[in-house]
Amino acid sequence: MFTAQMILLASAPFPVTARPPILCPMTRIPHATSGEPNPLRTLTLDRLRRRTSMKWRAYPEDVLPLWVAEMDVPLAEPVVRALTDALALGDTGYPAGTGYAEALAGFAEKRWGWDGPAVERTAIVPDVMLGVVEMLKLVTGPGDPVVVNSPVYPPFYQFVEHMDRRVIEAPLGADLRIDLDTLQQTFRRATEGGGRRAAFLLCSPHNPTGTVHTAGELAAVAALADRHGVRVVTDEIHAPITAGGVEFVPYLSVPGGENGLSLMSASKAWNLAGLKAALAIAGPEAAADLARLPEEVSHGPSHLGVIAHSAALRDGADWLDHLLAGLDDNRRLLADLLAEHLPAITYRPAEATYLAWLDCRALGLGDDPAEVFLQRGRVALNSGIPFGTGGAGHVRLNLATSPELLAEGVRRMVAALD
Repeated sequence: MFTAQMILLASAPFPVTARPPILCPMTRIPHATSGEPNPLRTLTLDRLRRRTSMKWRAYPEDVLPLWVAEMDVPLAEPVVRALTDALALGDTGYPAGTGYAEALAGFAEKRWGWDGPAVERTAIVPDVMLGVVEMLKLVTGPGDPVVVNSPVYPPFYQFVEHMDRRVIEAPLGADLRIDLDTLQQTFRRATEGGGRRAAFLLCSPHNPTGTVHTAGELAAVAALADRHGVRVVTDEIHAPITAGGVEFVPYLSVPGGENGLSLMSASKAWNLAGLKAALAIAGPEAAADLARLPEEVSHGPSHLGVIAHSAALRDGADWLDHLLAGLDDNRRLLADLLAEHLPAITYRPAEATYLAWLDCRALGLGDDPAEVFLQRGRVALNSGIPFGTGGAGHVRLNLATSPELLAEGVRRMVAALD
């Protein structure tokens, strides 16, 4: 066990240049206690700076990036092996077959005790958000309302509005969980007057709060949706990333979820965002809807993406378990650091995802504290404003990095206030 006192934060910013920052000679980061490799402790800052993806190239090199959902980890060995073998064979054509769906079905049964993702009720889609768009096209029409629980992943707004649907917010409660009364009122408002179809775009686990919806909550959602004639489409991309002792519940597994549509992917859990592939899954009563998916949608996923995601789900469970243990350590570390050095920030360690939702309103930094932390502290966090109602005054921090860089991020936030 460790406390925030184990890390001493200096007063002036350190440049993020060639190697992991040394906070001071007395800094002590606790070593992993499991005896197993922690992917978050593997890569040096020098190696990370060689990456050309968004996380590491969107800001100048003096900025520490703790924002977009990329993890500072090496690829799981089974994924590397599968991709290397495919490249050696020149196997870089179009995706085919049911290997991805079979790998997900095996993972879901072992991990969640769920035999729901039947291969015949799945379809490969380019990625989760494009899959969301295609599912919403199946169950709604132009101008129809789509309900979301704000604050929520900003592309929910962007993609839904771009496809000519209307976003209606049903804000989370003060406990950052689904407020069923608010949801019922919003469903009623979305469907009043008749003549319109409506959908509920559910984020499960929820991004940015990391809330894991319980079986009871999901069953209540399904009952409300049935009562008001609302179709549920669920983004479950973060499903494999849960904190210790927390169980993820697939929406399609709860009573009433049979006519739902789900999107799943190995993208977030194994850091495969650049290898595009996802699966759309239909509940038994939504199979006919999924059967109407245009055939050309299956042309969008990357064949190498399908290979990588299948390998992760099939053979990457050990790597994932080591990652989850490291994320648990980082959640505790962040909680201790904030309690010691930034006690005005409210932080509830998430039940899932590798994201931290920080309420900074008590700091008096206005609606966009992320901008203050960036300009004064040279640390990049996600602004809460694009997450919709409830996002102002908040930031989202990506804690899928080394403990050293996480501690440096907090030190920079402190420096921004000085």
